[in-house]
Amino acid sequence: MESYMSSIGSRLQMLTTSDHASVVSMNLFVALLCACIVIGHLLEENRWMNESITALIIGLCTGVVILLISGGKSSHLLVFSEDLFFIYLLPPIIFNAGFQVKKKQFFRNFMTIMLFGAVGTLISCFIISLGAMQFFKKLDIGPLDIGDYLAIGAIFAATDSVCTLQVLNQDETPLLYSLVFGEGVVNDATSVVLFNAIQSFDLTNINAAIAWDFVRNFFYLFLASTLLGVLTGLISAYIIRRLYFGRHSTDREVALMMLMAYLSYMLAELFYLSGILTVFFCGIVMSHYTWHNVTESSRVTTKHAFATLSFVAETFIFLYVGMDALDIEKWRFVSDSPGTSVAVSSILLGLVMVGRAAFVFPLSFLSNLAKKSPNEKISFKQQFIIWWAGLMRGAVSMALAYNKFTSAGHTHLRGNAIMITSTITVVLFSTVLFGLMTKPFIKILLPHPKHQSRSMTISSDPTTPKSFTIPLLGEGQDSLDDLGGHDIDHPSSIRALLTTPTHNVHHYWRQFDDAFMRPMFGGRGFVPFVPGSPTERNPPNQWH
Repeated sequence: MESYMSSIGSRLQMLTTSDHASVVSMNLFVALLCACIVIGHLLEENRWMNESITALIIGLCTGVVILLISGGKSSHLLVFSEDLFFIYLLPPIIFNAGFQVKKKQFFRNFMTIMLFGAVGTLISCFIISLGAMQFFKKLDIGPLDIGDYLAIGAIFAATDSVCTLQVLNQDETPLLYSLVFGEGVVNDATSVVLFNAIQSFDLTNINAAIAWDFVRNFFYLFLASTLLGVLTGLISAYIIRRLYFGRHSTDREVALMMLMAYLSYMLAELFYLSGILTVFFCGIVMSHYTWHNVTESSRVTTKHAFATLSFVAETFIFLYVGMDALDIEKWRFVSDSPGTSVAVSSILLGLVMVGRAAFVFPLSFLSNLAKKSPNEKISFKQQFIIWWAGLMRGAVSMALAYNKFTSAGHTHLRGNAIMITSTITVVLFSTVLFGLMTKPFIKILLPHPKHQSRSMTISSDPTTPKSFTIPLLGEGQDSLDDLGGHDIDHPSSIRALLTTPTHNVHHYWRQFDDAFMRPMFGGRGFVPFVPGSPTERNPPNQWH
């Protein structure tokens, strides 16, 4: 009995010690997040150093300190968890991207964005996979099958253009910004969908039937995930418009928007779809309908709440990547052959650059052929910036690499350790070096005029969550409404008819939106009914 009680006591003591260690780790990690925010604020004037690079460098320095204190046993405070990344950190980042997107430019360039983000990612994945298969077989890195090589292609086809977006101004270069931003999100979604499709198929004995099933499964995931996101966003808009939560509590409006957004992501994961695509299009639909159905205080709250959650999650990821770069467990496997690790990293970096160039310039040429207006065509300088923006690798590549080559954050095989260390090296090198060179490149290639119309800056895309400086319920057109514009003058010749169509897709979308969607789901012009407010005198369904 005494031995039994003593064993229970020792277990409780171990559990208490483990819990205390977790609390200490979380305290240190939160303190580091605070340090990243403070240092990022101090470096705000110098846009050479963005938040991603700052968090990576702080993570590296912290990793060195922990490594010295622990006697070379560990370099990070937390063990990497794919669930932590995919379930808690990634959804707010992707949702905020869709929620804050300037829809006018995004949908105006939708076909080009899909061309770059979907077709371009497939081309890049194929080239990286083919190159890795050719070069890695000559290196001694362990057994890899065709599924592993295709997974490597999907991992390194995922871009991270955050450094470029922090330097670009979406009011000064709206076309370039929308292409880089839109392609980045669609690229991440395509990479994850492609990675999941590769994981779910046995590609060791590939034939025509397996290849057809693979393609069909890929497009099914893509379309079904998009439709689920749109449907969830429309349901949230309909519920909030009909029930008027704001008359009792704005907290309920905010909570429902957050939970519905998160629910869209979890539903996608439940049905084995792409949560990234689902939550991104849910964010777009919510910003077009749901956001306009809530009270003014809820609009301000949601705008800043989603942006804050996204910022903290992104900083968290880069901080961890910086610390994990010095993980002794992974580097111990490659310590006997550092040349192999350097060769693998160099090959992957070269393949990323070649794979990126293989689709950016040809697809830009095809896109320009379909555009009549010179202002809508992508110049060679802009093509170079788009190519450069996609060279950086970040959080999605890291998460997919951990998913493929580790078990619960640990590596047990030499080949897997080499792939993890190579991924970390490519992420660090591309983010820091390419990120630091982004600003001077853009300054040289795309010099901006010193004086710019203030009115142009404010009115570029009004009444979206991003452009919150104008009156919330003003008469400005919404970003999707502006796509149709006013009636276009009829062309006076056949040549004018070919170059200036009488109506376009956006015109018909606006007509459909005004006639069917807005009366049911609300949106711009819908004034929520709040007792005691000036809107109480107006009918709750009044449109302006």
